[in-house]
Amino acid sequence: MEAFGIEPADNIHLMEPLSYMAFLNLWKDAKVALTDSGGLQEETTALGIPCLTIRENTERPITITEGTNALVGASREAILNAYGKVNAEEWKKGQRPKFWDGKASERIVEILKA
Repeated sequence: MEAFGIEPADNIHLMEPLSYMAFLNLWKDAKVALTDSGGLQEETTALGIPCLTIRENTERPITITEGTNALVGASREAILNAYGKVNAEEWKKGQRPKFWDGKASERIVEILKA
């Protein structure tokens, strides 16, 4: 941002990288998340938070087909359009995918026992 002379607005706070828990605490109650992170696409789907992925592709397609995520690309117009839909509550509700119930270890143990 410095190289391009970009100054963030007063309501944008820049910070150093955070631990997972501190990061989770920042967005767990968010109205919407804008990201290019695959991990955040999954986390927002698990929590039911609308997610705008600012990329042309994703390695987490289930977050789009079942979850709360959408690929919006990187254009200003597309990002603002998607944000407007979230803000107007016209965003898909999505759902937590079938096996995203926190019980993977229990299923693994049952398979190993069998």
